[in-house]
Amino acid sequence: MINNILVTGSYGQLGSELKELADQGLPYHFIWTDIDTLDITDKKALNDFVKKNPIDLLINCAAYNAVDKAEEEKEKAELINTKAVGLLTETCKENSAKFIHISTDYVFNGKTFQPYKETDTPNANSAYGISKLKGENEALKYDNTLIIRTAWLYSSHGKNFVKTMLRLGAERESVNVIFDQIGSPTYAYDLAKAIINIINHANKNKKGFKPGIYNYTNEGVCSWYDFAVSIMKFAELQCKVLPIETKDYILPASRPFYSVLNKSKIRGTFKIEIPYWEESLDKCIKKIIKS
Repeated sequence: MINNILVTGSYGQLGSELKELADQGLPYHFIWTDIDTLDITDKKALNDFVKKNPIDLLINCAAYNAVDKAEEEKEKAELINTKAVGLLTETCKENSAKFIHISTDYVFNGKTFQPYKETDTPNANSAYGISKLKGENEALKYDNTLIIRTAWLYSSHGKNFVKTMLRLGAERESVNVIFDQIGSPTYAYDLAKAIINIINHANKNKKGFKPGIYNYTNEGVCSWYDFAVSIMKFAELQCKVLPIETKDYILPASRPFYSVLNKSKIRGTFKIEIPYWEESLDKCIKKIIKS
């Protein structure tokens, strides 16, 4: 049975959404940590912490996700996204705890035009993506690991594309947004709910924890341009969104042109209903405006 759950990176978007769900009365004991309370790059610190706080499950929401900065800070990205994941994996194995690790669409290069399945061969082409792919390989060294790949994450918490567009939409008459990169936005609240569903499923069924790699984003497909247009619409902002090509907005890190993820495995295995991306975006924007 899963009772005691350690969450790393609990100040981030996903960790914050998990906290909100936990505050609604979930029947689990959560241990919330972040960089100020637990150094996940220090094996002794991890061992000492888990001795004092026994766990049944570890959810790793911690990550170095400054995609462009990672091109210059490769060592820092690998420390958090690779080495720390290896240490967390060892900690789970030594304590017979289950492990849920959050990964990314950036493990693919995005040069295909079919939704990626979990069985497709990764081919990362950025420092961030490579560090996350190496982290996946570390996590998979333990047979009780469940990896969730997600994409285009946003929330009412933290910094993200939705909040940036809301700020720019209120300040400017127009904004340029890339139209030739395609994917699926993910409301962190929906992903948090999916994780809780996985935990519930594990506790209700004898072999309900199903290790392996799973994809999760909201349903539907759009470009960053489409995403921005919907943000302005739901926020009732008059800012005009102008489409531009990737070649007209040069960034240090390469982005996947097509990063749609096939979600049939997670839907079928855990009986999860996944909301359409615009429905979730509308809910998130209403929450941001209200707060």
